[in-house]
Amino acid sequence: MLKKERQAYIIQQINVHNKVLSSDLSTQLDVSEDTVRRDLQELAEEGKLIKVHGGALSKSFHFTLESPTIYSLPEKKSIAYKAIQLIKDGMMVVLSGGTTIRELVKALPPELNATFITVSVPIALELLEHPTSEVIFFGNKLLKNAQMSVGAEVVQRLGQIKADLCFLGTNSIDATFGITDLEWEIIEVKKAMLKCAHKTVSLAISEKLNTIQRLQVCKPEEIDMLITELEPDDPILTPYREKGLTVL
Repeated sequence: MLKKERQAYIIQQINVHNKVLSSDLSTQLDVSEDTVRRDLQELAEEGKLIKVHGGALSKSFHFTLESPTIYSLPEKKSIAYKAIQLIKDGMMVVLSGGTTIRELVKALPPELNATFITVSVPIALELLEHPTSEVIFFGNKLLKNAQMSVGAEVVQRLGQIKADLCFLGTNSIDATFGITDLEWEIIEVKKAMLKCAHKTVSLAISEKLNTIQRLQVCKPEEIDMLITELEPDDPILTPYREKGLTVL
């Protein structure tokens, strides 16, 4: 595979999954990790990604309130519009992090009166702009790469609440293996989010469907609803409906 082809693949993977590991890319591309590291370094110098220990991050995922261009923004806005239809006045809603969740927060009706709980610093800051809803941030150790708080204290506090909804930004989802991710600390927090809510909603652009990462967050049966930008009757969503998920 030519270098341009390798690097195009790396960019596609990082746009879809927000983070990539050098070891995984080495296997997928059938090249040495040294080759992958050189590609990542070159792409980082070109401003196309953020190189971190063991891999790289998407620049759109590692955002501030003045975020750069968001990958698949129209699709994420479509998902956000569907998601906000589920939120009603008086609800308590748990939010993870990620760019799709951020679009959800930006699309919230200004008159909505709900309580939002999050462990994501950027999502908490975005929620502060909402005029009527309450914002609760569960803080502890901050994971710099993900810009979210993690650790036993966060997991414990999530276990002390019972929310109406959990909106989960999704790295990868598969009808057989469920939701998967890459970092153990993030997975532990997401598992606690799942347990603390009456219903769990996975938000995922269609490129994340039928993809699998190293570590399991939950089985498909533990997810109540899946929202993508696709029409609910799209054939690619059939396996998820067959697992009992409500698909929007």
